[in-house]
Amino acid sequence: MAKGKIRRLMRDRGYGFIATKDEKDVFFHRTVLRGVSFDSLKEGQSVEFEVETRPRGPRAVKIRSLGKTKG
Repeated sequence: MAKGKIRRLMRDRGYGFIATKDEKDVFFHRTVLRGVSFDSLKEGQSVEFEVETRPRGPRAVKIRSLGKTKG
């Protein structure tokens, strides 16, 4: 599983982006979270996830919180 940090949340639209170690952002939708609610996520929070290849680009799935936030 890959690791990264929540870079940006679009709360009103139910999606966000995760910053990976190579500084590329990966899209995710609130429906792919595991054991954490979308409303409890914070920018800078560490997460673990799998990357799924989609026609519009990579997407993070099976996202789990690692329980750490920055800031």
